[in-house]
Amino acid sequence: MWAARRLLPLLLPLAWARPAACPDPPGGGWQEGTVPEEQRCTVERADASLTYPLFLQRFAFSRPVILQGLTDNSAFRALCTREKLLAAFGSSPVRLSTANTYSYRKVDVPFTDYVEQLLEPQDPGRLGSDTLYFFGDNNLTEWGPLFQQYVPPPFRIPGTSLAYSFGIAGSGSGVPFHWHGPGFSEVIFGRKRWFLYPPEKTPHFHPNETTLAWLHHTYPTLPPAERPLECTICPGEVLYFPDRWWHATLNLDTSVFISTFLG
Repeated sequence: MWAARRLLPLLLPLAWARPAACPDPPGGGWQEGTVPEEQRCTVERADASLTYPLFLQRFAFSRPVILQGLTDNSAFRALCTREKLLAAFGSSPVRLSTANTYSYRKVDVPFTDYVEQLLEPQDPGRLGSDTLYFFGDNNLTEWGPLFQQYVPPPFRIPGTSLAYSFGIAGSGSGVPFHWHGPGFSEVIFGRKRWFLYPPEKTPHFHPNETTLAWLHHTYPTLPPAERPLECTICPGEVLYFPDRWWHATLNLDTSVFISTFLG
């Protein structure tokens, strides 16, 4: 009886939130996208009733989860509107990476040029290796004050420390399948669709093909048993991905997002 009582919290479902359509338009002065939102969601969602011990037991080392209501980043969101970011960082250089699996090429441009000239919907015919994407290569001296306003998820993996990566990307853009250590990713404005496979299940993809091309050409041919875990996350939601899980992303709108990597 005592053992059964200890197992009961692991067997009972949490207060899972039902998936719902994201707010429309994305807000913040950012452009609404034309990529349709797929209501299919096979990633569990958990609300603020999820405790740290339960996070470690159910998700930290085994499967992704979408967290809702654990933090309030409304103050950070207010600083990430198009107008506010251009005013604060317009003349600052940002480093863009190619939106392919290995992101070999880097290009430095003023932030204003990226937002006003390069931040456009993904051309379906363009390779990821020819698509420039602002994510991860942030100058912490210039962007640090902004990151200080961000409230990260309250959970950690023992023995790790956190590092932020901030990004802004156009509708239809994204990064094809890749893997690295564990982390969290929160959408600030826009909608972002995720596709995830466990480490032992390598997805079929070309490293220079965009996620949008993969979605159009490869995804429809997958048998149900070979489909990834997938879901669209909305502003204020945080997706956790465990260590070495394959994942690809697709921005449905012009999206502003921040990841907290646990290294």
